[in-house]
Amino acid sequence: MAFFLETLFGGLMVGMLYSLVALGFVLIFKASGVFNFAQGAMVLFAALAMARFAEWIPMWTGIESRWFANGAAFVVAGLVMFAVAWLIERLVLRHLVNQEGATLLMATLGIAYFLDGAGQTLFGSNIYKIDIGMPKDPIFLLDKVFEGGILINKEDLYAAAIAAALVALLSLFFQKTGTGRALRAVADDHQAAQSIGIPLTRIWVIVWCVAGVVALVAGMIWGSKLGVQFSLTTVALRALPVVILGGLTSVPGAIIGGLIIGVGEKLSEVYLGPYVGGGIEIWFAYVLALVFLLFRPQGLFGEKIIDRV
Repeated sequence: MAFFLETLFGGLMVGMLYSLVALGFVLIFKASGVFNFAQGAMVLFAALAMARFAEWIPMWTGIESRWFANGAAFVVAGLVMFAVAWLIERLVLRHLVNQEGATLLMATLGIAYFLDGAGQTLFGSNIYKIDIGMPKDPIFLLDKVFEGGILINKEDLYAAAIAAALVALLSLFFQKTGTGRALRAVADDHQAAQSIGIPLTRIWVIVWCVAGVVALVAGMIWGSKLGVQFSLTTVALRALPVVILGGLTSVPGAIIGGLIIGVGEKLSEVYLGPYVGGGIEIWFAYVLALVFLLFRPQGLFGEKIIDRV
């Protein structure tokens, strides 16, 4: 039982990180109705900015405090992501208002390639470290209930807590604020939203700024765990099944979908892997997403696309 709970908790913590990345896809889709293929590039770009500014700021200021360097780097990287969001709206999206979804989709592909190249040109292409002080040593929980306790990695626990806090804030933002309701209106119908006075361009800037912050937090966490490298863009690929499972239009769906995928990967690898030679963790999420595409393409909590046209 203890081993099962250990595997379950590990899956839940990884799943929360998947949910964080998936939220970036959902945010952009809710505002523009297009699948944002630039989300992985945004995660890499934000992580590169965070890592490099954390190195440069102590040299510029002479202050060697790690907390100051990380805090200042996070703020500066956030401002960089805001600037990127503003430029995307100003130079790309503003000229594509009321265009077909395929046109917007191709635009996000172009943005992805541009951010990949620009990030490595501005910040370098080596493997960089983000040290935000998350402890990496394991702890044992419920040792009085189960013999030996349940082994949990502190870094995973802290990362899951950060991701959960941001997910909760974004859920409240969408449900309780006027801007969040305006975002939902824009997602339903661009022209109708404009006709009642919702400024489409301002909404797009806001949602890309929020997606940029999500990408920054995701890049910071994954960069701390894996190092900042080009492979961070593939983290977004791990979030694709989450979005398909939860629904492209649902913030709660991104959360629950991430948890299901995370738990499913860990449990299937541990309990089914020995019978099929292992490696289930690599493809489990994609097979589950394929099943949903065949039988419930809108996901668990999403709307049918035909209903939104």
